[in-house]
Amino acid sequence: MVIGGGPAGTTIATLLKEQGWRITLFEKDYHPRFHIGESLLPMTLPLLDRLGVLDDVRRIGVQKYAADFTPGHSDQPYQPFYFSNGLDRSHPYAFQVRRSEFDEILFRNCASKGVDAHEGIRVRDVRFRPGETHLVTTVDNSGEEQTWETRFVIDASGRDTMLSRKLGLKKQNAEHQSAAIFGHYANVTRRPGHDAGNISIYWFEHGWFWMIPLRDDVMSVGAVCWPEYLKTRKTDPEDFLWQTIKLCPAVWERMRDARLVDKARATGNYSYISSRMYGDGYLLVGDAFAFIDPVFSTGVMLAMNGGMFGATAVDAYLRDPAGASKALEEYQTRMQKGIKTVSWFIYRFTSPAMQNLFMAPRNIFRMQQAIISVLAGDIFRKTPIATPVFLFKVVFYLTFLLNFSRAWASYKRRKMNVAEKFTGGTLPEDQRAGG
Repeated sequence: MVIGGGPAGTTIATLLKEQGWRITLFEKDYHPRFHIGESLLPMTLPLLDRLGVLDDVRRIGVQKYAADFTPGHSDQPYQPFYFSNGLDRSHPYAFQVRRSEFDEILFRNCASKGVDAHEGIRVRDVRFRPGETHLVTTVDNSGEEQTWETRFVIDASGRDTMLSRKLGLKKQNAEHQSAAIFGHYANVTRRPGHDAGNISIYWFEHGWFWMIPLRDDVMSVGAVCWPEYLKTRKTDPEDFLWQTIKLCPAVWERMRDARLVDKARATGNYSYISSRMYGDGYLLVGDAFAFIDPVFSTGVMLAMNGGMFGATAVDAYLRDPAGASKALEEYQTRMQKGIKTVSWFIYRFTSPAMQNLFMAPRNIFRMQQAIISVLAGDIFRKTPIATPVFLFKVVFYLTFLLNFSRAWASYKRRKMNVAEKFTGGTLPEDQRAGG
C-alpha cells in the first residue's frame, strides 16, 4: 500500500505493479494540484523513459540545457553550467514543467498500469501488527472511514511525513533551515537563444532566487530566504515578494514588465530528516523521509530514484521478509549517500566561497565537469565524481580561509537561522504542520 500520489509514490507503485504485486495507492488531493519543484534534472529522464511517460513530459515541458548563476548585485554576466559538459554527456538536457501537469501524468500512467489508485482519500492512521497484516485507516472527503489490510506500507506522503511523524522519526535538520516565497509571472525576460530554458539562480543578501521558464510565457519566480528575513513580512505574499525582488537588481531587471498570473505563496521550514528509512513492514520514500532545500532541484530526482531503488527493496521483502534486511539496508545506505552528496553543496551554497567558485569555474582535475554532473543529478551511478568533488571541497575550504571574515559571518548566519521557525506558510502542508 502506497501513501501519496506524487513522483515518489507513483514511481514505486508502478514499478512494483510491473513486478506482479497488487498495489493500492491513496492520494489525499485530486490531480491536477499545485506543487513547487518545477525544474527537472537530466538524470530523471531515463526513469521517465522506463515508466513510459517521457514523450508526455516532453510535450508539456520547456527544454533546459543548463543551470546559470548570477550575483544579484553585480554586473557580472551569468555563468551557465551546460549539462553536456558533465562527466557523462549522454543526457545533455532536462525539462521545466508545471508540477500540476507532471504529477498528473505520473498518476494517470500509474493507474493505467494497473495500480488501484485513489484520489481524494487521506490515510488517517496506520496500525502495525508484527507477524500479521497491517491495518490502514483512510477517510474520504465526506468523512467516511474505511480500514484496509496490507502486508507492507510505503510512505510517499511528501512533506506530510505521515509515518515519520507517527513513529517519532522526524527531526529538524541541525545544519540548515530556509523558507520561500514564490509566484508565477508573465512578461518576464528570458535568456537569449539556446539559454532560453535555463533555470537561473541569483544570490542576494537574504538567500537566493530561482527563475524557471515554463510554457505559455510563464516564469516561476521564487526567493528562498533565511527564516529571519521572511518573518519580517508585514504585507500579503504578493507585495512582499515584489519587495524582495526589488532587493535583487539583476532579478528586478528581468521583471520590470512582469505581472503575476497566479497568487503568490509562501512556505517554511523546508529542511528536515528522519532517523531511518525503513522498519518492519514500512518504507519511507522521497520527501516523506527528508527534504533539504530546492537549490539544486534535487527533490523530484531523489523522489523518483528513491521509488526505483525502493521498489527493488520492497520486492525483496515481499518475496522473503526474513531475508530482506540486506536489500532494505542497501536502499537506505544508497539514498542517504545521495542526500549527503548534494547536502554538502546546499549547506554552503550562500557562502561567499561557494559563490566565488561557481562564478569562476575551472576544470582542473575535472572539477567543473564533476560539479555539472552533480547539478545534473548524476549521483547514483558509477560516474567518477568522487575524486574531483573531493578536490573541489579542498579548494572551497582554502577559499573560505582566504576570505575568512566574510565566510565566517555567512557561516554564523546559517547556523543562527537553523533555530528560526517561519510560521507564515500558505501551502496546505504548512497549515497541517502548524505553520
